[in-house]
Amino acid sequence: MSRSSLHIDPIERAWIIIGGLMLAAFAVAVFAASLMGGIQLPVPEAQVDPKLVATPGATSFGEPGVRELAPGQYEARVLAQAWAFNPKEIKVKAGSKVTFYFTSKDVQHGVHIDQTNVNVMILPGQVSKLSTTFEAPGEYLFICHEYCGVGHQTMFGKVIVEP
Repeated sequence: MSRSSLHIDPIERAWIIIGGLMLAAFAVAVFAASLMGGIQLPVPEAQVDPKLVATPGATSFGEPGVRELAPGQYEARVLAQAWAFNPKEIKVKAGSKVTFYFTSKDVQHGVHIDQTNVNVMILPGQVSKLSTTFEAPGEYLFICHEYCGVGHQTMFGKVIVEP
């Protein structure tokens, strides 16, 4: 086939160019948002045995809770199980960075903390890690966003940010 026999209508060519430019613009927008918007892709931090995860001394989730690592830095270990988060309430100071570690004892759960970038699936045997900074005092509710059975609607808690 010679080059002269290949013909693309000018309007069709324009739409191909417009489509290509839009694709490039979307790719740049996603890349820029991931760098500037604080987007974190959750990856498994570690693995734990779901049968032993709640056993004190067997894993760090045996005694879930929040602890202050340094002024303005906290670590929260949260265990999801049918149909509750443990701990259900987390208290930190305003302006603090909190690193959350989540795992599940039984089935797939999920967590979303209102007004933050924390939104992750919680799988049995995997530890999910995400960090966020709570600038403003107040209560930040968190919920399970993966259906986990008949008591799913009772899976909620809150982060209390004190001044």
